[in-house]
Amino acid sequence: MSLKLSLSVSMYVGVAGLLLTLASPAVKGAEPQVSGAQPSESQPAGASRPNVLYIMSDDHAAHGISAYGGRFAEVAPTPNIDRLAKEGTLFSNAFCTNSICSPSRACVLTGQYDHTNGAFDLDGRVDPGKQMLAIEMGKAGYQTAMIGKWHLKAEPADFDYYCVLPGQGHYHNPEFRVRGDKPWGKNLIKFPGMHSTDAITDLTLDWLQDGWDQDKPFFLMHHYKAPHDYFDNAPRYETYLADVDIPEPETLWSRDERFGSIATRGDNDELLPHIGTSIGPRNPRRSYLGDLPKLYPNEFPADFDPKNYSAEENTRLAYNAYLKKYLRCIKGIDDNLGRLFAHLEETGQLDNTIIIYTGDQGFMLGEHDYQDKRWMYEESQRMPLLVRYPKTIPAGQKLDAIVENVDFGPTMLDFASAPIPDSVQGRSLKSMLETGQAPSDWKEEAYYRYWMHMAHHDNPAHVGIRTKTHKLIYYYGCNYDGGYQTPPGWELYDLENDPHETINLYSNPEHAGLVADLKKRLEATRQRVGDDGSHFPACEEVIQEFWDYDEDDRAKAREISHQYLKRRTAELEAGKRNVRTFHGK
Repeated sequence: MSLKLSLSVSMYVGVAGLLLTLASPAVKGAEPQVSGAQPSESQPAGASRPNVLYIMSDDHAAHGISAYGGRFAEVAPTPNIDRLAKEGTLFSNAFCTNSICSPSRACVLTGQYDHTNGAFDLDGRVDPGKQMLAIEMGKAGYQTAMIGKWHLKAEPADFDYYCVLPGQGHYHNPEFRVRGDKPWGKNLIKFPGMHSTDAITDLTLDWLQDGWDQDKPFFLMHHYKAPHDYFDNAPRYETYLADVDIPEPETLWSRDERFGSIATRGDNDELLPHIGTSIGPRNPRRSYLGDLPKLYPNEFPADFDPKNYSAEENTRLAYNAYLKKYLRCIKGIDDNLGRLFAHLEETGQLDNTIIIYTGDQGFMLGEHDYQDKRWMYEESQRMPLLVRYPKTIPAGQKLDAIVENVDFGPTMLDFASAPIPDSVQGRSLKSMLETGQAPSDWKEEAYYRYWMHMAHHDNPAHVGIRTKTHKLIYYYGCNYDGGYQTPPGWELYDLENDPHETINLYSNPEHAGLVADLKKRLEATRQRVGDDGSHFPACEEVIQEFWDYDEDDRAKAREISHQYLKRRTAELEAGKRNVRTFHGK
């Protein structure tokens, strides 16, 4: 155990048994605490099988990694993450099925879509006994560990060892839940004076040095809190990018009149201030211009008052504050991964370890004047996915097959030579990684559904598919109970000719045939993945009501727009800024 970690633990934990828990996944000689984590006699552990290291950061968008060639690549490079692309494979079309933290993590852990695993929103949980990856890896003879951000309510008890942040966790002075004498959630270790990214890396390094039984291969989920908002970097990065003007997306400033739909703009644009959290002053309920000056005053002029600046100046100030804090958090991740990779190299394990790097979803970084995730727009739906294993995966490979986060779990099991349970809905990427070719029957659509209607960041509920060339989004605009309605609308984007999704082609008669075809494919995809509407029947009624979207449907959508504007205006006038929107009428 490192001196820094040992001092932190010994100062704050007085239970000897808890220290043993920190040092190793189970007290030697004790009965295993989780039946699903016991090795299989038919498949004994051995050094011939690779270790599996799954690294997930929170809200790390693909265009925040320089290997993806985004607008930050030159000003904020990520050399250690880029190494995985250089020495392994980069997926350009990897997507989450629900762009929000808990549901995405549940998809990875279970290999199931959220309507199957039950983690629809931020209340999502995967109970012990259902944590498929940990259970199956344990059965296959792997020692399993979960370190960092968990965010799934229930105890990660199916892992041999865990040390996880409570809920969202803290950036500074973090504390972690571990297995111990007290009930789940009550056994804590603390790291005063440390940043969570550093602490999580230290925990993983200590486990690899002192906790890992090297007679077994390891399966380790190493999850960072960063760069989840509000972004709070380690103090040593405060000067990083301080004098740099961060490159801006064109869509931060210009909104093509054909972008979006009545669902995202309202009738005659009446809902533009009320849909989607803004960077600048557009949204009166939630904007970074309203949030960040109070949180990070050093990123703004002295005695900053937005009334003294134009809308453009305010937006630019908020954007730069937003991106600098975000990119500083990513710099901390990249530097810490350099430490982790160096340890694996020094101990001879680097090339015997499958390393997977991803985020739990993408993130809007000012595109369309939106921040946060939840959207099906490209920057939010796309996940980074890089995989390195030089023994069987070619270096420098780029794959454009449609991949979803439900595929990650079965891929790890396949590399571990572990059976993939029938409950898993995703498919392994192993053969694709090793051959560079997708199977002939590989899926051609990524499925997406965001359920948490208008919660937190004013995103309407929606469902859709993303192919290699097009994206069809259906904003049905209601919550689980069919209530709190916003206007329903459809959007279609040609990703080859309009990669930034600026022109909605849905109502263009020239594309009527394409619309009809993609609607059939959306319907077929829903059937394929089992999203049949039975989970929330009142919501499904709304989906079906506006599916055809004829003139009567459009007229009703306009009326809903007017009604919603009155409702939101009344809420704001009454000072109700945090209304519960995703349940009730």
